[in-house]
Amino acid sequence: MSSTEDHEALRAPALTAGARRILDVASELFYRCGIHAVGVDTIAAESGITKRTLYNRFGSKDRLVEAYLQARHHAWWELMERRVAASPGSGVLALWDSYTENVDFSERGCAFINAAGELPADHPAHRVVRAHKRAVRRHLEALVRADHPGIAGPEAAANLVFLLLEGAITHHGIGDDPDLLRRAREAAERLLRDERAVLR
Repeated sequence: MSSTEDHEALRAPALTAGARRILDVASELFYRCGIHAVGVDTIAAESGITKRTLYNRFGSKDRLVEAYLQARHHAWWELMERRVAASPGSGVLALWDSYTENVDFSERGCAFINAAGELPADHPAHRVVRAHKRAVRRHLEALVRADHPGIAGPEAAANLVFLLLEGAITHHGIGDDPDLLRRAREAAERLLRDERAVLR
């Protein structure tokens, strides 16, 4: 899929104040409790609105899940861009650190990986998950090229760093090794320092 199509998949809907309230409540519940575990009755009750109002604003729970992931993408992307811009060192590692700076990340791991694990393959929100991950991967490559202009195989280097990152955050969500993110970050740093480690 092209970056233009991914941009469209990640486009956040324009929301009224009431719809924003519904989305904020749903987002917190989806992330904390899981998408399947949270029904529209619960979201409506927690939002202080009727189910009819929820459906009028979003059309369906599936569309609300899409909007949740789109909003999550934009919130994280803004955090990441601020972190990279403020970093005096590696942009790649600053992007990496954006995951751990997310205040609720330590509780449940990556919202996109969690959603992908819960939703069937034909769920419309999968396009948002895939678009988000491709956007992160593309940005990683741009940062590798900027940080290491002489590196051999920047695309291959970005792929390896991306795989390290994805593996680390997936296992972080499982919670079986609290030190895994740090060790994976160190491995990524070593990989970028040693061009011979990069697959061509």
